[in-house]
Amino acid sequence: MVSTDVTTTPEAPIPTAARSAARKGNPAMTDRVYNVLFLCTHNSARSVMAECLLNREGRGRFRAYSAGSQPTGRLNPHVRDLLERLDFPTATLRSKSWDEFAQPGAPHMDFIFTVCDSAAGEVCPVWPGQPMTAHWGFPDPSSAQGTDAGKAAFTATVFGQIQRRIQAFASLPFASLDRLALKRKLDDMGQASATPEAAR
Repeated sequence: MVSTDVTTTPEAPIPTAARSAARKGNPAMTDRVYNVLFLCTHNSARSVMAECLLNREGRGRFRAYSAGSQPTGRLNPHVRDLLERLDFPTATLRSKSWDEFAQPGAPHMDFIFTVCDSAAGEVCPVWPGQPMTAHWGFPDPSSAQGTDAGKAAFTATVFGQIQRRIQAFASLPFASLDRLALKRKLDDMGQASATPEAAR
């Protein structure tokens, strides 16, 4: 994702006093809800799964959204089937443009993640606020070939990869990390198990 917004400046650490208060259980820090946006080109598979997973795995600490640079307008059917089998709510899910989140009145994001390589290379909107960004690449379920059963199995594999990344993200000690340290951890997470989209 190419952006004109500066997201990695180290000049905005979480104050020591605030970190100390958070460790003591200060509600102002421990009750913070972070807005997170997941982006891919079509907003039909990977970004949607990431949105659903963080909203569940985050246990109320995160409010996740997803969008795409070139939305298809519909969800990948294997993704929808998998989410429904796992009892994720799907009624309000839709494939939508990332421009919705750059409009006045849109929620300000704390974190924005690209989950496909093509979206990572596109010029994105200027996001309100100063969200932290990182690239977490995953294989594309929509590119799977073969039978419906094979496509469903591949979708489930990608879902598992995203789930592990989301669980690692949700377990980070946000209150004890300054901005630069947090950015480094997010980038390291993306590199640790980076999977080229062509890999199968």
